[in-house]
Amino acid sequence: MEKVKIIEIKKSVFEDNDRAADALRGELKKKGVFLLNLMSSPGSGKTTTLIQTINLLKDKIRIAVMEADIDSDVDAIKIKEATGVESIQLHTGGMCHLDAEMTRQGLDGLAVESGEFIVDRSSEVESGKFKDSNPDLVILENVGNLVCPAEFDTGAVKNAMILSVPEGHDKPLKYPLMFSICDVVVINKMDVLPYFDFDLEKCKEYIHMRNPKAAVIPICAKTGEGVDIFANWLLTEVKNWQKS
Repeated sequence: MEKVKIIEIKKSVFEDNDRAADALRGELKKKGVFLLNLMSSPGSGKTTTLIQTINLLKDKIRIAVMEADIDSDVDAIKIKEATGVESIQLHTGGMCHLDAEMTRQGLDGLAVESGEFIVDRSSEVESGKFKDSNPDLVILENVGNLVCPAEFDTGAVKNAMILSVPEGHDKPLKYPLMFSICDVVVINKMDVLPYFDFDLEKCKEYIHMRNPKAAVIPICAKTGEGVDIFANWLLTEVKNWQKS
């Protein structure tokens, strides 16, 4: 009996996405737009952290937000009402992640909502073009899980994730890819640290096993404690991206 032919589709999908992500990053670079990909498990406090962070930064830089979920528009509405910045909802149609093309479609959606983004689709190779009023920072709140979002390059300049204390300090050991691709790990819900078996120093050690260069920032999004440190990190990254 002949052996079954095996086609490595997964590899080709990732390669195509990586090319699209690099192209999108190049387009954003030309216009000084910094795209942050924010990931975490459901319930870690992404939206609350975003609200606190945006309110610290919105008078210093122009910000827009893309909220990705399988369904609902709860988070996009919450962001817009709590911060006043432009916020749109992306529905993934059941998919557990966003890729570069989905991210591009989200940027197109900002053109519809705010008039800030215009993408020229006149050629087969799409080339992003933006008005001078484009935001300095676009935050993509990715679909909540620690597996699929880590596998796909969205075209973001930096990747960030939020780990909450109740999830446990061993998550970097269990989800290595997520922690290896993140430039910053925000450890949220520090106010409940006394009630959980969470070792902060062990967590930092495990994170740096996966990624020695990752910044680790403990915060409490509910009270705002430590959020200014994350906001300053993000502001510095935006400014550096625009200057380089």
